[in-house]
Amino acid sequence: MQDTGFSLGQLFPGAFPDDAERRVAGIAFDSRKVAQGEAFVALAGARTDGARFIADAAARGAVAIVSGQPRPAGLAPGIAFAEVSDPRRALALAAAKVHPRQPATIVAVTGTSGKSSVAEFTRQIFMALGREAASLGTIGIVTAAGADYGSLTTPDPLSLHASLDRLAGEGVSHVAMEASSHGLDQRRLDGVRLTAGAFLNLGRDHLDYHPSVEDYLAAKLRLWELLPAGAPVVINRDEPYAAEAAQAAAAAGHPVIGIGRGGDRLRLLSVERKGFSQRLRVAVDGGEVEVMLPLVGDFMAGNALVAAGLAIAAGEEPEAAVAALSGLKGVPGRLERVAEHNGGLVVVDYAHKPDALAAVLRTLRPYASGRLICVFGCGGDRDRGKRPLMGGIAAEGADIAIVTDDNPRSEDPAAIRAEILAAAPGLREIGDRARAITAGVAELQPGDLLVVAGKGHETGQIIGDRTLPFSDHETVRHAVAEISGRT
Repeated sequence: MQDTGFSLGQLFPGAFPDDAERRVAGIAFDSRKVAQGEAFVALAGARTDGARFIADAAARGAVAIVSGQPRPAGLAPGIAFAEVSDPRRALALAAAKVHPRQPATIVAVTGTSGKSSVAEFTRQIFMALGREAASLGTIGIVTAAGADYGSLTTPDPLSLHASLDRLAGEGVSHVAMEASSHGLDQRRLDGVRLTAGAFLNLGRDHLDYHPSVEDYLAAKLRLWELLPAGAPVVINRDEPYAAEAAQAAAAAGHPVIGIGRGGDRLRLLSVERKGFSQRLRVAVDGGEVEVMLPLVGDFMAGNALVAAGLAIAAGEEPEAAVAALSGLKGVPGRLERVAEHNGGLVVVDYAHKPDALAAVLRTLRPYASGRLICVFGCGGDRDRGKRPLMGGIAAEGADIAIVTDDNPRSEDPAAIRAEILAAAPGLREIGDRARAITAGVAELQPGDLLVVAGKGHETGQIIGDRTLPFSDHETVRHAVAEISGRT
């Protein structure tokens, strides 16, 4: 941070008419992290309102306050104060000024399932076409140098803009990022200079946060509002709500690149399975490209084409973007082959939503010449309505399904499992996740396929207010070694 800092008028235009020239050292939205001379932005959250911590921020050295509520009666007169209609947006736009550098090309993808894959695939396509690129999302920040693991699909605005500033300073010219419904609704992406956007799909998720599916969709489609006029958007025409996404894009003046079997710019003509790869024939702007995609599943083919569409929307040559799909590498924890045992295969996948679990089981079924086995659970303090849905999906889609714990958080794990089992009482129940995975591995016979679903790349399990070390990958490998040692 420069010693001269920033003026309040520079960071929050029009909000401080009487104190526009006052200098602040920076901004913070967590009162515990306020440093001397900074501005504190009080945000209203799901559990508590940041306005409750204005006094604490002032005691820690805040010299200016931004809030959605009137000035507190006890606030010292020497502290500048501004009441604004949207503190979250004010924070994001200020963060973009505190950290002003951004890569020249930034694309964002939203949707219930597949965001991590599309963001990372887009990065890989950019790299294959000679760009210095990064992806940003659930699996962290990924560059050519590797991954810097994070924890949120869309980081808070200060972290996000600091990351973009750092990437630009390191010479990264292209970024592909995830845009979650929470992040869009909470204005975390405001101030990001986007080049293009994409909509994947909409399934049941986050209805503990969004009042309805319609509200959830509206939050996703706010991405179109953040794009500059005339910026292209990519839509998977084969997915539910594609028509609504396209209608909203047209209303906002954004041309659509449609992909999939119902696509226009990138129309999928045929898919031929080749082991753990698939041969795609794609109509590209009137021509035709054939490419071997080293990934399995219709939804992965769709994700790959959306990534190619984003590269095209960012200015890349269409046939070259599609040809680059042949070099894609899978994303950690997404249909990832982890181990083999007794002639059976073990796959780890992040699927923790009904549509995602159904898609994974449907995708893997052709690869199981024997039985399809599934170990899964549901997280605590999240949408309870999806639990029986996932129980029913597992019962229908797998030959053997074991219900276990995921991230119970503050809930009783047994109660979560009971809600899953309510729709599928015949499923096996093993609460301890390590024991459940071991039981799944022990079931494997030649031709069987075991999918451990729900946590994917995660390396911790949230129980109560603690995050305990836990990796599905390591647990699978340990189980294979342990069981192999017994025989």
